[in-house]
Amino acid sequence: MGSNMAENHPVGFQWVMEARLRGAKVMHVDPRFTRTSATAHLHVPIRAGTDIAFLGGLANYILQNERYFKEYLVHYTNAPVIVGEKFADTEDLDGLFSGWDPETNSYDVSTWQYEGLQVSAAAGKREMGGATGEQAHYAQAGELEAGEPPAIDETLRHPRCVFQLLKKHFRRYTPEMVERICGCPKEQFLEVAETLCQNSGREKTSAFVYSVGWTQHTVGVQNIRAASIVQLLLGNIGRPGGGILALRGHASIQGSTDIPTLYNILPGYIPMPHAHAHTSLDLFVERNSAGAGYWGNLRAYMVSLLKAYWGEAATGENDFCFDYLPRLTGDHSIYPAIMGMVDGRVKGFFVMGENPAVGAANGKLQRLALANLDWLVVRDMTEVETASFWYDAPEIETGELKTEEIKTEVFFLPAASHVEKEGSFTNTQRLLQWREKAVEPKGDCRSDLWFMYHLGRRIREKLAGSTDPKDRPVLDLAWDYPTEGEIEEPSAEAILREINGWDARGRALSGYTELKDDGSTACGCWIYCGVYADEVNQANRRKPGSEQSWVAPEWGWAWPMNRRIIYNRASADPQGRPWSERKKYVWWDGEHKRWVGHDVPDFQADKPPDYVPPEGARAEKAIRGDKPFIMQADGRGWLYVPAGLVDGPFPTHYEAHESPFENPLYRQRSNPARQQFPRPDNPYNPSGSEAFPCVLTTYRLTEHHTAGGMTRTVPHLSELQPEMFCEVSPELAEERGLQNGGWATIVTSRTAIEARVLVTDRLAPLKVQGRVVHQVGLPYHWGSKGLVTGDSANDLLGLALDPNVHIGEYKTATCDIRPGRRPRGAALLRLIEDYRRRASRNGGGAT
Repeated sequence: MGSNMAENHPVGFQWVMEARLRGAKVMHVDPRFTRTSATAHLHVPIRAGTDIAFLGGLANYILQNERYFKEYLVHYTNAPVIVGEKFADTEDLDGLFSGWDPETNSYDVSTWQYEGLQVSAAAGKREMGGATGEQAHYAQAGELEAGEPPAIDETLRHPRCVFQLLKKHFRRYTPEMVERICGCPKEQFLEVAETLCQNSGREKTSAFVYSVGWTQHTVGVQNIRAASIVQLLLGNIGRPGGGILALRGHASIQGSTDIPTLYNILPGYIPMPHAHAHTSLDLFVERNSAGAGYWGNLRAYMVSLLKAYWGEAATGENDFCFDYLPRLTGDHSIYPAIMGMVDGRVKGFFVMGENPAVGAANGKLQRLALANLDWLVVRDMTEVETASFWYDAPEIETGELKTEEIKTEVFFLPAASHVEKEGSFTNTQRLLQWREKAVEPKGDCRSDLWFMYHLGRRIREKLAGSTDPKDRPVLDLAWDYPTEGEIEEPSAEAILREINGWDARGRALSGYTELKDDGSTACGCWIYCGVYADEVNQANRRKPGSEQSWVAPEWGWAWPMNRRIIYNRASADPQGRPWSERKKYVWWDGEHKRWVGHDVPDFQADKPPDYVPPEGARAEKAIRGDKPFIMQADGRGWLYVPAGLVDGPFPTHYEAHESPFENPLYRQRSNPARQQFPRPDNPYNPSGSEAFPCVLTTYRLTEHHTAGGMTRTVPHLSELQPEMFCEVSPELAEERGLQNGGWATIVTSRTAIEARVLVTDRLAPLKVQGRVVHQVGLPYHWGSKGLVTGDSANDLLGLALDPNVHIGEYKTATCDIRPGRRPRGAALLRLIEDYRRRASRNGGGAT
């Protein structure tokens, strides 16, 4: 679900095909019938944006038919934990949870807490009084016995235990309701549900595979949460063949999250300090550390990171340079930054490995933002649309931009490709692998590493001798990497070693358990500690599979500690015995009093299953021997999230921000906490509007890569996919007079684009809430540059975001489609204005 793996991740999909040949059942739930669908035993079509209704239906099926793995559920999840009396569910409040404040459009999560206990965030947003954090802990840790929640009912009968609340929450997600919301036949849904149950339990496990088809929604985080609930109910987390696999579109998207390009986290998912909440290192640790679980060692992770950044300058006397770190003052994610450019608050912008002019939602807004900067740096292998917007943006043609009036100074710098540089990359299974340089970069092409290192070096040279305190964080950086060759390329291996970390004697550390909070260790990313153990580049290992075990621990290195499955203590029962011989993975060896198995145990190696923490135990020592989820303070997997998410402790079906339908479950139509930007330059289609009756969804093609900058310049790829097109059903084509191979114009409140028509049964009309809805499929790879050009699908999309991680709703919107090419120039603006007037007249549904 949420992935077309065969076309978008073909290298990984070969192993799905291997599994199918060995008897695995493959099911694909997706709006389109794709190459993935063609290889599956079953394809289930659903309306874009209704994944939670489908997944909630699976959860309800499991609960109502008692198909859950009860022993796993009781011992390893928070199903028995009792929630406080103040909590009210969407079933009680017609689509809202308790704590909703309509004035601020946000929740007060204090009513979501466990009984008698204040729980802080496991993942997500904690600001001001709490923090902005990624950890879990109990704020009133002194009231607990070693992190265990105070009120539990292992019979699962208490009306306010998580299990009973979960049953109540999903009780209306019946097969009939799934069919009504998603548009898929009830019989197909039931086949998926029963197959999933039959292939889960002691002897078998099942996996979910997803990608941006799940994440790019105003309920993106909750889509993954819903799958987590299904997998925890079935006992499919922490066990071989199970899990929820996030497919990554690039070789190192996982790596650029671990060592982040995100604004609100530091390496290893440590939260970025808040300007007002974290005025000292002690206060930061106090508000983000945990009484129990491995986040209890946050101070050691943080101090070691600061030592990696500032080296000898970071001492106990100056709080290890904690004050040098940037601070959050609000939402600094990309879309507010883009609007800050339009509004004149943001003056400069670096674009590296991105192409927002065509690759981001509301392309016009992106280009208007670029046109209002003082300076723009674009580093790429070809002149992408973000570098050329000032003379060939669509807004030049409409007269909304004039080249001679654009003040932005554009610096276009040539970048090296992946074969022209070496370094590690981290794939979807958290596996670090080393890539060698094949050829030297040509001319002035340089790697990202070269650019950032030498930019930093030159800035430091310009600041040398400064006495201004604000320059000290830059001048004190440990910015002394060795360089190699004529172009002075920084050593990627030396940087990997710094990420791994070293002790006071300069020796490479072997794992994060060696990190200290006294400044005697340095480590650039605590979860990567061990990748350079024994002074060996562990990411560069390539022992053939025939020469090692089936887990292949000597191919690359997986974080943390080279574990191939995290939380693998859950692969054994509470007594430490394998759930079955067939699924044996790690287990307790009573004779040697250690956890052993095929993988590195994700548990303290010598902690017995019957271990009960003594009074006053902290961090990992406060986790019981029968609780496998060691990053949570209670050691349990969370079916219910008492803190850490801003839009609800349970996933709930909400309609997309733009949808032709009302929500048949609740009066609350869309996610109430979704991030909205109601601005003149970001107009929305009114939901339920007759002017925009179709559902629009975007996707990728195998032959092109993301926004097309790397592939529309390649002749054979351009020949394979030469033009922007739209997929429509024969029924929609007949209804609208569209001809296969002809032109169509697709319209939203933002703009209109044109595309060649592909009439296909792969995108069939669906019957939803008693009427037929048509879906229009659009690849998003085209723009104005390259050998093959075309309109950008992302120009059609508005900005409405998931409130937890600020990702845009790219995968579903509403639109109209009509035959023929779009108007040009001012006529295009008149067409859009006419649609906006029509949409405002015939209105839309409730929010």
